[in-house]
Amino acid sequence: MEIYVRLARALWVFGTIFSSYMVQLALVRLFQTPGDDPETGEERLYVPPGLLKRRVLVDEKNADRLLAATLDLRGVFIKLGQVLSIMGGFLPHVYGTKLSVLQDAVPPHPYSALEERFDESFGKSPDALFQKISHEPLAAASLGQVHEAWLEDGRHVAVKFLYPGIRDVIRVDMRVIRLALKVYEWFFPVENVASVYDALVDLLRRETDYVHEAACMVRMGDNFRDQDDIRVPEVIEELTTGEVLTMTFMEGFKINDLEAMEAAGVERHAVATRFTQAFYEQLFVHRFFHADPHPGNFLIAPKDGGGFDLIILDFGAISEVSDPMIDGMVDVLQGFFEQDDSLVLHGFTSIGFVAESGNRELVERTVLTYFRKLLALEDRTAGALMRAQRGELESLIDPEVARQELRELMRSIRYPEGWFYVERATVLAFWLIGQIDPDIDTLTVGFPYVLPLLAERTRARASDSA
Repeated sequence: MEIYVRLARALWVFGTIFSSYMVQLALVRLFQTPGDDPETGEERLYVPPGLLKRRVLVDEKNADRLLAATLDLRGVFIKLGQVLSIMGGFLPHVYGTKLSVLQDAVPPHPYSALEERFDESFGKSPDALFQKISHEPLAAASLGQVHEAWLEDGRHVAVKFLYPGIRDVIRVDMRVIRLALKVYEWFFPVENVASVYDALVDLLRRETDYVHEAACMVRMGDNFRDQDDIRVPEVIEELTTGEVLTMTFMEGFKINDLEAMEAAGVERHAVATRFTQAFYEQLFVHRFFHADPHPGNFLIAPKDGGGFDLIILDFGAISEVSDPMIDGMVDVLQGFFEQDDSLVLHGFTSIGFVAESGNRELVERTVLTYFRKLLALEDRTAGALMRAQRGELESLIDPEVARQELRELMRSIRYPEGWFYVERATVLAFWLIGQIDPDIDTLTVGFPYVLPLLAERTRARASDSA
């Protein structure tokens, strides 16, 4: 019964938000008036200023509703709210502002939830398995939380446990998200957008399997074993199950704690550079990457002799990237550097963005329009684009496409399989890098990890043409 009450509450909140926007849309259609554009002379529709102001109030009210519901329902909705606070470029700006509190303000569960989980996993209480364990969590997340503890042999460890009943909660929450996605498809008919739902289901399945996370932790550690400034916790296998993960405790402060960074004498640019290098290496070299790079998952540990270690945490959202997708991304990057239209289009297609039944000519024309506008900017660095204000980015939009061909364009775009993880990781990583050092040019820093792929591509093409 409790699960069905949760379902009803979630549907009520999303239904209320949806209804308020339908009312706003109806009012706009009722009171908008035709007129000529003073710049182009073309006929356009004008919306009364009062309705534009009302829309701002509607956005703010609904953002408050969504935040309140997210904190109340917890579960998947907190994770979704965290993603939307950074990635929700299709949402009004106020949503990102309101939901940003979810990055750090996730309410913890009581210690009794940890005791219940240990009893299910080991048939013993936490106090019987550890020399000492803190009853207050170090960190709380949407699906579980972490407690500090010490083993009988004195080793300092971190204990992560999955909230009891969370898998049932996920099943209910995903029904609501699937319904919301159906509504989104109604307005934005992008082909294969349903794969986002499938990817989220897969992501949650992996994030609620701590045996899988432990294996990813070991693999990530092996990938960086030869680099003494990147560290990963070690798994305590005898105290790890599908619902409990015990690992060595890692000392450090959050990667975006700029005050702690300054107090420790660690340079922000050095931290941003090392994090960028690690991200590019994961994506283009290992092809096994952290798909949830938010601030709580990375620590900085200053070294006595100077410098610092980058500590990587939380491996439930680790993902792999396919070779065709990497090839497409390399083509886009090379095309950007060399100002080569054909390479950008080839990469866009290789990644899988063009629908087979779509208007390929329209997609290519639109991509090239935006690409050429990017090249025309005085400062084309990735850092400049990440720092750009919303209005500056919106100025890149082609108004003719927006007015006349948007619907057809949406039908011609396909959401590629596996892109959900790459997009999520890239947006979150670049956002985090921008918080640490707004002036860093991530393309230049990461280019050495792409260069061997470019060289290999050049050799192969030369060989084919010989």
